[in-house]
Amino acid sequence: MIGKLPKVGTIEIAPSILSADFAKLADEIGQVEKAGLKMVHLDVMDGHFVPNITFGPPVIEKLRKYSNLFFDSHLMIMEPAKYAEAFIKAGVDNITFHIEVAPNPADLIKKIHDAGISAGLCLNPETPVSKIEKYAHLADMILVMTVHPGFGGQSFIQAAANKIKPIRQIVGPDIRIEVDGGIDSKTASIVTELGADTLVAGNAIFGKPDRAKAIEAIRNACVK
Repeated sequence: MIGKLPKVGTIEIAPSILSADFAKLADEIGQVEKAGLKMVHLDVMDGHFVPNITFGPPVIEKLRKYSNLFFDSHLMIMEPAKYAEAFIKAGVDNITFHIEVAPNPADLIKKIHDAGISAGLCLNPETPVSKIEKYAHLADMILVMTVHPGFGGQSFIQAAANKIKPIRQIVGPDIRIEVDGGIDSKTASIVTELGADTLVAGNAIFGKPDRAKAIEAIRNACVK
């Protein structure tokens, strides 16, 4: 663990390493850190909850040695409670898990908090806001998926983004709302205007030769 979730009130961009070159992840992360970002997004997939497999705690543990960025881990896995401790030991600063696979969200959020890191709650595009309403105030961040989780490079789903506004009304100004899926310089203005303040971008950053320029384009598009 390195630090705390950035203070609410700032717009943060969290590049997803899912779109980075896995053969040189430390260098890729270093480039966005030099560009002035505070966070990096770690998409963890198990091949069960989503139809893809990425990486787990051993990779994160190695990366932790090369970066002081806030490690924002997104567990797209069937049993987040079972594996949370392993990710915490590996050095993540936040664990976001899916409401769709959490029978006891409040207990898992408490477990994560008791370990000294922040907790996020995520909902898929087809999941209604009502599913998280009872637990949203317990989390430090709500993650709204604007694509179906599993693969990078998908098209932005406007209907899913529209959930940001009612979620902001539920959680108020003191909990971050993160958005993941199809975020670039065109969609950044849409989601920030709706009330999001934390933007996960993959191809829009790691798919560009000049990462600093790509980050600046997204930042400039955000509604302040």
